Amino acid sequence: MAVELHQFYKQNVIPALQEKHGYKNVNQVPKVEKVVVNSCVNTNTDVKNALEDTKAEMALITGQKPAETRSKKSIANFKLRQHQAIGAKVTLRGARMYEFLERLIKTALPRIRDFRGVSPRAFDGNGNYTLGVSDQTIFPEVELDKIKRNIGFDVTIVTTARTNAEAKSLLQELGMPFSDKVKQQAAAAAAAAKKTEGAAA
Repeated sequence: MAVELHQFYKQNVIPALQEKHGYKNVNQVPKVEKVVVNSCVNTNTDVKNALEDTKAEMALITGQKPAETRSKKSIANFKLRQHQAIGAKVTLRGARMYEFLERLIKTALPRIRDFRGVSPRAFDGNGNYTLGVSDQTIFPEVELDKIKRNIGFDVTIVTTARTNAEAKSLLQELGMPFSDKVKQQAAAAAAAAKKTEGAAA
């Protein structure tokens, strides 16, 4: 079954980016390659239980079984041993990736209290974007009465874009609510309302 966001990308985003950036070939148009969701639990006192809870929540949110991430070296100050399981990550591609992105953009992010958009400065210089999520309850799949602990994670969107500007254009066309765009829309709405009030007077 085709995911709605993937269809939207093919039908609307590709032509919009070709017009904006002047791509001559459709294969030059940036696309989302994969989405990596990862979380670290080493700050918890009961690491083993925290890891199991994190894996269960991530599987519920992403629809894919997470892989454990392990420490590369021992650090005595952090009570960290080499190869110790300290987190979990999920790498999403294809239809599952688009389905997750659609839920993140359209459902989860707008549920954040006092949401004013995501930072437009979290690009890495190579066209990849990382978004921090501090609370898993923004996802509707999570049942509030079954939550054992608050779990935060990072969502890294890896694109084929060569620059930050191209990657931002891609994500913006897909519907990512960047804070500068949200401010512009709010200002435009306020100006339109003021104009309507003036006309009515």
